[in-house]
Amino acid sequence: MRVNRYIASTGYCSRRAADRLVEAGDVMINGVPATLGSKIKPGDLVTICGQTLAPPSESRRVYILLNKPPGIICSSRRDVSDNIMDFIDYPTRIFTVGRLDRDSRGLILLTNDGLVTNRIIRARYGHEKEYEVTCDRDITDAMIKKIRNGLSILNTVTRPCKAWKTGPRTFHIVLTQGLNRQIRRMCGALNYKVLDLRRVRIMHLSIEGLSEGAWRELTDDEITELHRLVAAK
Repeated sequence: MRVNRYIASTGYCSRRAADRLVEAGDVMINGVPATLGSKIKPGDLVTICGQTLAPPSESRRVYILLNKPPGIICSSRRDVSDNIMDFIDYPTRIFTVGRLDRDSRGLILLTNDGLVTNRIIRARYGHEKEYEVTCDRDITDAMIKKIRNGLSILNTVTRPCKAWKTGPRTFHIVLTQGLNRQIRRMCGALNYKVLDLRRVRIMHLSIEGLSEGAWRELTDDEITELHRLVAAK
């Protein structure tokens, strides 16, 4: 198993973050600095910054669903004020699957399963995330049509998506990609300002029954379905 996948499978971090650790010289295999092409064999001792990494079989998988309130930052850095890790204060090392900006609220999935994280956040796998959006002025059918068809932002064109009006100034949108502040930028391109942005669904996981600021661990059935969905792509 390649070193980045091995590290991710323990839940320490994502594969991309593991590559950065390897490039920085922080990863050792049996006392020898790892390279991006290094492979791990059974019995190998892997350390990161001098700390021994437990083999994947010894790491309990954790899956947490949080209804993030506004003001909380999706950062694992403890030196960042209002970071999500201090907010949850979970005893096991976990990280967020994707992000919501400080002003946005709603569902965030946190886990120590690097492989599941990689499958969910990569746009090519097409996993759905649904949002409830409130704007500063009345939403028109023409605006919704343009949202659905894709808009030019960040030197690219957004993927066609599902979107529907739910009130005079509210609509729902389902994305399968996660560009930086994508919904706010899409609305801005059409001269709308987003007043409230709430993620209400991640794949099969719904915000229903989870009050703002509360979190819970996924049920066994939800975990089974999560693994089925990420394996199916």
